[in-house]
Amino acid sequence: MSFAFFTALVGFVSYLFTRRAKDVGARGYFMASGGLTGWFIAGSMMLTNLSVEQMVGLNGDAYAHNLSAMAWECTAAVATVALAMFFLPRYLRGGFSTLPQFLEERFDATTRRVVSALFVVGYMLVVNPSGLYLGAITFNQVFGVQAMLGTSYPVTITLLVWMSGIIGALYAIFGGLRAVAVSDTINGVGLLIAGLMVPVLGFYALGHGDFFSGLHTVATQAPEKLSAIGGPHDSVPFGTLFTGMIFANLFYWCTNQSIVQRTFAAKNLAEGQKGVLLSGLLKLLVPIVMMLPGVIAFHLYSSNPLSRPDLAYPQLVADLLPWWAKGFFVAVLFGTVMSHFNAVINSTATLVAFDFYRAWKPDASDEKLIRVGKSASVAIAVVSLLIAPLLMYAPDGIYMVMRRFTGFFNIPIIAVVLVGFFNKKIEALPAKIVLLLHVIVYTLLIFVFKVDKVYGINFIHIMGILFVSEVALMLLLGMRFRRAVPYEAQFRQHGDLTPWRFASTMSVLLMAMLVSLYLTFSPLGVARQGGVTTQYMVWMAITWCVAVVLIATLRRRESAAHRGVEWRHASPEQRH
Repeated sequence: MSFAFFTALVGFVSYLFTRRAKDVGARGYFMASGGLTGWFIAGSMMLTNLSVEQMVGLNGDAYAHNLSAMAWECTAAVATVALAMFFLPRYLRGGFSTLPQFLEERFDATTRRVVSALFVVGYMLVVNPSGLYLGAITFNQVFGVQAMLGTSYPVTITLLVWMSGIIGALYAIFGGLRAVAVSDTINGVGLLIAGLMVPVLGFYALGHGDFFSGLHTVATQAPEKLSAIGGPHDSVPFGTLFTGMIFANLFYWCTNQSIVQRTFAAKNLAEGQKGVLLSGLLKLLVPIVMMLPGVIAFHLYSSNPLSRPDLAYPQLVADLLPWWAKGFFVAVLFGTVMSHFNAVINSTATLVAFDFYRAWKPDASDEKLIRVGKSASVAIAVVSLLIAPLLMYAPDGIYMVMRRFTGFFNIPIIAVVLVGFFNKKIEALPAKIVLLLHVIVYTLLIFVFKVDKVYGINFIHIMGILFVSEVALMLLLGMRFRRAVPYEAQFRQHGDLTPWRFASTMSVLLMAMLVSLYLTFSPLGVARQGGVTTQYMVWMAITWCVAVVLIATLRRRESAAHRGVEWRHASPEQRH
């Protein structure tokens, strides 16, 4: 009953908000009429990003290894700062509906369609199926659906995939972006509440009813499980944070259509920056919600290890939550699966409608664009639903499988976008060569020759090497293939472009909190026998002293700049 109630509540509230907004036309359907506020942007970005794939996959990785995989999530704080302070002002000034639209303006129409095709294929074959599959195994584990129906495991997973996928697709097809954003935000609040319940109840179970005893067990028995500083044999070695991880996160948060589309629909720049930076703040909660339960499961099931790491989180939920909370919790998980699925479906439909159909039929009416978007949503949803059950045969944890496959398109896209922003003279051919060459080279390196496994080079390092190589190749080719006229950005702004007054302060705070998080979950902090060291206290003090000085300096400069603007606009009498 609680499952049905919460799921119905999300649908009803989303319907009310969508009907009240009265979005009309293609801009209303795909871009929420450019009226999303910071809270809805943050909620939608987080739920588009955080699905069951993270809750199951990251906890599975923590169960099998340590907290090093939190780098995929926590270092996103750096990328959200880059989006808020550099990319978003440029996107909004250009009035873009899709990221590839910028690439057409900077390079040419073919570059735009190549990138759009990479997005559509990646969303359809990798991103959506993984979320549906992990949601299905969680529902099955918590509710015992297989035993209830008496069906085989593959049949059960397939049924659950199709159930959640069909409902999620209905939001995207009939509600548009605003319905997606509202449902994401409501589910996000539920996810935060439900997500915090699991580690709290886990500590109680580990301590046999004593929360602090459970906390003491995790802190003193195998404390190396709490280390975020990954070694060479962990899933995310620490060195990768400074190579491929930077560019993978820049791609995801600054150029990935399913994420940046929410910011394109911002009411103004201030609301967009507020939403983006709030998302960065929420990402720093990942170790508590998305990974500590995996460490708790390692201790709780040490005498009877689980058959697969991906079962750690579902098993905890099934064993720890009281009967009255399970329905609400699974409703939240169901909501995250739907939110992730419908958000990606909506973004894919936007790409198909604007980057392919409108290019073919530039005079198409808004009604026709919406119909094409809905038809594309149905087709993409069906393909994703067919592929999702096949992931049960993946040999490794599904989270790392996903990350390997996103390497097909994330690095060349961020390379082309950054070169496009910072170099005004390179023409389109170098960009197209890099986009197509990357797919071939990455396939050969990772899936044919398997250099990461044969030579022990982590695939994230390989992504970093490819990024540097591809930027260098573009610059080299750019000496031969140059535009006759240097690129100049066009300004087609929608709404107020005044920055959020706390944007720089929030950016510095996010960086300081990220450094503090890594210091805490390191051998200087809690990931060692005997507790934190003196060096930990010293480095924490240095981090926050630097942050305070930076914030004071930035606030002083902004205040001086604001006074300068007021002076230039003042009358002679006011100046006097």
